[in-house]
Amino acid sequence: MKYNTEEKMLPLPEYGRSIQNMVDHALTITDRAERQRCANTIIAIMGNMNTQLRDIPDFKHKLWDHLAIMSNFKLDIDYPYDIIKKDNLTSKPAKVPYPKNKITYMHYGYNLQEMIKIVATMPEGAERKTLINQLANMMKKDYLAWAKDIADENKIIKDIFTLSNGALELKPGDITFFEQRNFNNKRNNKKPVKRTH
Repeated sequence: MKYNTEEKMLPLPEYGRSIQNMVDHALTITDRAERQRCANTIIAIMGNMNTQLRDIPDFKHKLWDHLAIMSNFKLDIDYPYDIIKKDNLTSKPAKVPYPKNKITYMHYGYNLQEMIKIVATMPEGAERKTLINQLANMMKKDYLAWAKDIADENKIIKDIFTLSNGALELKPGDITFFEQRNFNNKRNNKKPVKRTH
């Protein structure tokens, strides 16, 4: 008895050894027309194995790419599509640059920091005042999530001044902060998530 561990590695194991054996057989066919018919039959069988994927764009194209890969790009037939190049399988993707944005206060995050800078450039008025108030309350929530106990509202006002490069100089009465007691009650009264397993 021969075990799978003794067989050669499959390039695309999801198709199984039977399909790979068909591809290997197609490589031995000398008549080009017969080889083409064999390849078409293999593609039909591969497509029937994944009927749920038929609606995916380029599904047939992917099947022909897979056939080329399984034959190690040695199957000499007329492909109906431009198949994937062998070099594309081994080349590494381009490195994604990691953002190097400076975050002044980690517990507030980068986005809030940028929002404060934008609000600081807005003209005086009701809209600016509302946005400042909303941002200050967002900062209080972030502060509570980080500090876990009490949010120092005066510290938040100072942080707004720092993050706006001195453009937003506020006094304690300028911001209507939410009641921390209500926030803590909501946080503590959250129902635990029931696990089903």
